Amino acid sequence: MTCPICQKETVQKYRPFCSQRCANVDLGKWLNGDYSVPSHEPEDVESALNEIERQSPRLH
Repeated sequence: MTCPICQKETVQKYRPFCSQRCANVDLGKWLNGDYSVPSHEPEDVESALNEIERQSPRLH
């Protein structure tokens, strides 16, 4: 198995990654929203739109 970040061989301690660095890179991608799980549930779409509106600066 290869590391999904850098493609090197994995190390058992950090599996499925090769190092703590690659594990942290992956975590950062999740936290930044680079990865997401799509949803087509109406409640999820409505919540996402409300959050976008809440974060958008008001135009005056």
